[in-house]
Amino acid sequence: MPDLVVLSHLRWVFVWQRPQHLISRLARERRTWFVEEPRPCDVKEPTLRQERHGDVTRVWLEVPGPEGHVGFEAPVAATYADRLVDLVGTSAERTAWLYTPMALDMALALLPSTLVYDVMDDLASFSVTAPNMALRQREALNLADVVFTGGRSLHRMATQHRPEGTQLFPSGVEPEHFRPPHHENRAHQRSRPVAGYVGVIDERLDLGLLADLAHRLPDWEIQMVGPVLKIDPTTLPQAPNIRYLGSRTYAELPGVMAGFDVALMPFALNAATQSISPTKTLEYLAAGLPVVSTRVPDVVTDYEGLVDLQPNGAGFADACLRVQRHCPAERADKARPVLHWNHWDSIASRMAKLVKTAGLGNQRRVWPAQQSRSA
Repeated sequence: MPDLVVLSHLRWVFVWQRPQHLISRLARERRTWFVEEPRPCDVKEPTLRQERHGDVTRVWLEVPGPEGHVGFEAPVAATYADRLVDLVGTSAERTAWLYTPMALDMALALLPSTLVYDVMDDLASFSVTAPNMALRQREALNLADVVFTGGRSLHRMATQHRPEGTQLFPSGVEPEHFRPPHHENRAHQRSRPVAGYVGVIDERLDLGLLADLAHRLPDWEIQMVGPVLKIDPTTLPQAPNIRYLGSRTYAELPGVMAGFDVALMPFALNAATQSISPTKTLEYLAAGLPVVSTRVPDVVTDYEGLVDLQPNGAGFADACLRVQRHCPAERADKARPVLHWNHWDSIASRMAKLVKTAGLGNQRRVWPAQQSRSA
């Protein structure tokens, strides 16, 4: 099988999400490197680091400098690309897999036989993003042999620039990982009901809604589980019944969710959320939880009837009181076929077949970087 080199703006040891689920499965049959953005550290010169995580080799470049973001297009990128080529070696067949278009030049430096772009976010829509992100995104869409999109809204965006060959693969779930052993006894194991959120706490959340929900449900506890990123922690709503519990590992999430009575998706409806397809929707359902969400477009399309959709804090509060009383067995019956079709094993297998087909005739492909060198 061709080697696989993944270039990602997310770190392997961050929140366990789409890249980790897919790449850990694809790595079972091929040598795989997961290449992260450079990381400022207390070093005198750029130093390439690597460590094994199961079948995946995590790779990152430590660079001198203060803490902050260093992207794949930083001045040190040429050094990073050269060292990465030395590390992975030469191969007639190699798949480069992008999670950020900002790593496109590094991917092309590997001279891959197949280039994959898995669009898990519309990074150009984030409030803090590179000025040329939209341009690089279009370039990656045009150059990739295979384009995957992590949701319907992302698919519509991508097909505007690449009408042909863009494949829709919404994120999936491991139902067996989240399946609760005794979900019917949740309410009897604590003094007051719990509404909980699991995920990154950032610009995509409606903090005003969260504050209003806590105010309207003073007898409930609101648990927010996950790292705070790209927003000032002092702006987070504070109330006696809101608890910020920090990050938890993927292995710990079933136990965390077992402590919820209702699962929350309090997303703001803004540019950063118009294309998201939250992985946590399926994880909540697999955990046997009733789910309350704002009307994020992909959630409305894919989960209406399974998720209670509400516009504001008042709606969330009413829904929490209502869905808590739903029958867990009926909820599980409705969710079962959706969970089965969206199992990560099935998604990774279908993706792998498409990548293999795309790469069959590409062993001698010439990339723009090679053309400029030979001109």
